[in-house]
Amino acid sequence: MNTVNPYAPPQAKVIDVATEPGELELAGVGVRLGAHVIDSLLTWFVIFTPLCIAIWLSIDDKPGNGAGIAWLVFAVGCILLAWFNILYVIQNGQSIAKKWLGIKVVRSDGSPASLGRIFWLRNVVNGLITSAFGLYFLVDSLLIFGDARQCVHDKIADTIVVVA
Repeated sequence: MNTVNPYAPPQAKVIDVATEPGELELAGVGVRLGAHVIDSLLTWFVIFTPLCIAIWLSIDDKPGNGAGIAWLVFAVGCILLAWFNILYVIQNGQSIAKKWLGIKVVRSDGSPASLGRIFWLRNVVNGLITSAFGLYFLVDSLLIFGDARQCVHDKIADTIVVVA
């Protein structure tokens, strides 16, 4: 019985992202995870490690203990990390790790993603939602396994991650 059900809902194929042959190649799950891990490690070693050392040395509060140098390393690390990330995002929609691994963030139609879209929608809004709802990060991460390979923060910002 291959009869058409007249009461069935309409069916349509929906393409979420620009994936026509020869256009954009979506970045793989592994390379996106790798970029996230590298960016996290960079942030930890360049910013949080000097910050922890500076705070620890500042508690002692004795002259010559190196707290001033630790605070200087922390400040320079923040400036350099922000500088390179902003520069790469403006140039090509990449963080430092995304540049190293050859992937970039674009709008879902393939057009370049702006610094504001990446910063506010992918990072700030996503961070606020993560702060408000504890298990959100898990849902956000698991959605990458869908056909469109978009996490929630990608859907919020209308972005995809592609091979550069």
